[in-house]
Amino acid sequence: MKNVKCIILGGGQGKRLFPLTRDRSKPAVPIGSKYRLIDIPMSNSLNSGIKQVYILTQFNSVSLNNHIHQTYKFDYFSDTRVRLLAAEQTIANTKWFQGTADAVRQHIVHYNLQPDSDVLILSGDHLYRMDYKKLVDFHREKNADLTISVVAVPKKHTPGFGIMSLDTNQKIVNFKEKPKEDSELASVQLDPSLVTRFGLVPNPPKFLASMGVYVFKASVLERLLSGTESDFGKELIPKALFNYKAYGYFFNDYWRDIGTIHSYYEASMEMTGPIPPFSFFSEEKVFTHPRFLPPSAVMESQLDQVLIPEGCRIHQAKIKRTIVGLRSVIQKGACVENTVLMGADYYEWKVPNGFPPIGIGEGSKINRAIIDKNARIGKNVIIENSKRVENFDSLNYCIRDGIVIIPKNGVIPDGAVI
Repeated sequence: MKNVKCIILGGGQGKRLFPLTRDRSKPAVPIGSKYRLIDIPMSNSLNSGIKQVYILTQFNSVSLNNHIHQTYKFDYFSDTRVRLLAAEQTIANTKWFQGTADAVRQHIVHYNLQPDSDVLILSGDHLYRMDYKKLVDFHREKNADLTISVVAVPKKHTPGFGIMSLDTNQKIVNFKEKPKEDSELASVQLDPSLVTRFGLVPNPPKFLASMGVYVFKASVLERLLSGTESDFGKELIPKALFNYKAYGYFFNDYWRDIGTIHSYYEASMEMTGPIPPFSFFSEEKVFTHPRFLPPSAVMESQLDQVLIPEGCRIHQAKIKRTIVGLRSVIQKGACVENTVLMGADYYEWKVPNGFPPIGIGEGSKINRAIIDKNARIGKNVIIENSKRVENFDSLNYCIRDGIVIIPKNGVIPDGAVI
């Protein structure tokens, strides 16, 4: 793995995750009580023995940059390196990143690629646990120019992914980017022999979707990037299939694309189950920023299916099926269910005049919501979307896919009903 260079894409503007991406990039969005999305590919890379990681950023990158600098520090005698590469204008190029492929192209001089190098390209907003060494070994065994990690998805999900078909040797023979018509899916049906080999249930039929995890021979990647294609899925991958040996590596485990509020919320709620499909309790650690916080204090409260990190204070509250974030304060009589609380960036020792304190106020009831960091929820507030509104925008909250979202630093006054 010493010859593997890893590039993590920081993502675009993240409009579908708004307002969680109003003040931060997608990979910096909190997940699982105390982590951020970027910690997933970073931890997978480190656990797989990869020593050189490059993270490409462009939109709202301050929060992500701070997290990387504070978290992934290595001693002077380690050969492990993590480098942040921001979009920049130069004499040779005055444009910002035009897409995923263009982002990798613009910084290609910084990767120091060698002829025998392999390049692993990852998305920074996916949730999964993967040993990249197995993927790279498969890539080398096949002597592939390009390998794409694939996962089985049902037909209803195919419009959201790049869908491909493989021959019996797992060579990619066809590829459709986000097909929407049945006629397009006809050419990317899964070979029946692979259904058995991959251990899939034949009915209903499944399709193989790109995970956005790629391995390239360095020389092949350089040749492909010599063109003008902007995006991997839409342009570069279809081009590569005609000119190079491309294979599909099957991944048969939990994987989620955290691209929308709905997918973010559903993945978070799955973590609260008694046997979650993705758990942070694992031999393979998920790394994040170490913090020197006091132990959480829970007093006279009822908790069920709750993830709680350090630094929280919970007093006489009822909490069920909820992610509780760092430094969360939940006051007497509060009831929180089916919710993601992101907590706070700091402790508040003096409350500003005219504002409720940071946290969840006394007697408030919250159900099916996402409460971003540093939010101030007053006393006796009700947040439950009882009218079942699907999408709505207000000055201090919004609703997406029926989920109420209180943005970062949001203020909900005493007695408000949402």
